[in-house]
Amino acid sequence: MSAKEDKLVIVNSEVLPEIILKVLTAKGMRARGEAATSAEACRAVGISRSAYYKYKDCVFNYEEQLTNNILSVYLILRDEKGVLSSIISKLYELNTNILTINQNIPVDSVATVTVSVRFDHGLVSVQQLKTELGKVKGVVDVKLISGE
Repeated sequence: MSAKEDKLVIVNSEVLPEIILKVLTAKGMRARGEAATSAEACRAVGISRSAYYKYKDCVFNYEEQLTNNILSVYLILRDEKGVLSSIISKLYELNTNILTINQNIPVDSVATVTVSVRFDHGLVSVQQLKTELGKVKGVVDVKLISGE
């Protein structure tokens, strides 16, 4: 492996130096808008800006829960007003978090839509999600692209 080649590792945060954990906290504050500037985030967690800038592009939180429970659904919808809006409302009712929506131009009075969502297995099952979306007026077909 060359010296220039990046190598990613997953390490338990309990063994990391405190500075790395503080940089991760500061990055999170910036991302969530809890700190308006990097300087403000650094002050809040008690690190120097130079330490922040030294590590900020090299350390990342691995949030396992964010990679689980993601499902992509392929839908064929009638080209009628409000159908996609009804799908979005139904996904909200099912406590999902919409990550992406990709809608194609209608052909032969139907449009294909792919929606990626994050959901909680404890609140809704994959099969229930598919069944409920299939009941929405204007839905022709529902297929699961990824997930269980």
